[in-house]
Amino acid sequence: MLLDVAFMVDANPLPVAAEVARSAEALGFAALWAPETAHNPFLPLTIAAEHTRSIGLGTAVAIAFPRSPMVTAQIAWDLAAFSNGRFMLGLGTQVRAHIERRFSASFDQPVERLRDYILALRAIWQSFQGNGRLNYRGQFYQHTLMLPFFNPGKIAHPDIPIYIAGVNERLAQLAGELCQGFHAHPLNSAKYLREHLRPQIAAGAHKAGRDPAACVLAGSPLVVTGLDRESTERMRAFARQQIAFYASTPTYRPVLECHGWGEIGERLSQLAAQQRWADMPGLISDEMVATFAVEAGPGELGAALRQRYDGLLDRISLYMPFVPGQMDEFWRRLARDING
Repeated sequence: MLLDVAFMVDANPLPVAAEVARSAEALGFAALWAPETAHNPFLPLTIAAEHTRSIGLGTAVAIAFPRSPMVTAQIAWDLAAFSNGRFMLGLGTQVRAHIERRFSASFDQPVERLRDYILALRAIWQSFQGNGRLNYRGQFYQHTLMLPFFNPGKIAHPDIPIYIAGVNERLAQLAGELCQGFHAHPLNSAKYLREHLRPQIAAGAHKAGRDPAACVLAGSPLVVTGLDRESTERMRAFARQQIAFYASTPTYRPVLECHGWGEIGERLSQLAAQQRWADMPGLISDEMVATFAVEAGPGELGAALRQRYDGLLDRISLYMPFVPGQMDEFWRRLARDING
């Protein structure tokens, strides 16, 4: 298992990207991931690549469908070259409302569309690295023109790893079939990983004649930890709030149903539709917090994470902010306990 870290999701990462990247590398993290929420995920990684030498760099995740595969292929190609092969392209589908209403893009048949997107990316990269000929004709994407003027040319590390993110089984199958990694959603549990995601990744890999181990499983579990009772309770309240928010989304209902909590998910969806956000955490029991979050003291968190996720997750990134200069010893010890 490898310990990764992510940029904070609630602030513009560009002003702090260099400092975060240097600190993450110095503390022993295996990779630094950038999400696409309120900010572009590729820009901070460009800065991070310039200011580091060994840490992995990835998007977790970039939203695929609003971007043409050619646009994404070009960005990824440049980052792979600039980072000397450390870049990992993480892609996500998002949900229909955001794709159609926020991005004004198409969402129909998302799993098939994402498969076509990945195949298109690899065809484009092959044209960059090969003779420049491009003739990709897929179900949703067609790329049939590449002139020398627009071809960035060969790079030293052309085999860019592709991760995709998701909750449900069909995306896990697709990851096993085509990808180097799968990002499990933060609303997850050891039971769901063991009984649903792992078997579906293996099924997709076997369908494609691949070794299931070729697709690593990454996760960002919620944690409840703190230096004192007050800080621990703040984290427990945050975990309860996040669980309620995510569990209100119908797309994520299978995770709740795996534990017999489907009815709670329906009630959360009703409260969300009524914008009764403050009432939602009250539906999340202590048992649910213990199921979806790892609770342990700072010195025992590494062992607790290993106990729950060894054999289930290959990469792990905590669902909590990393701020250079704050809790450095906690992060250093955690990296040592996880990464060895």
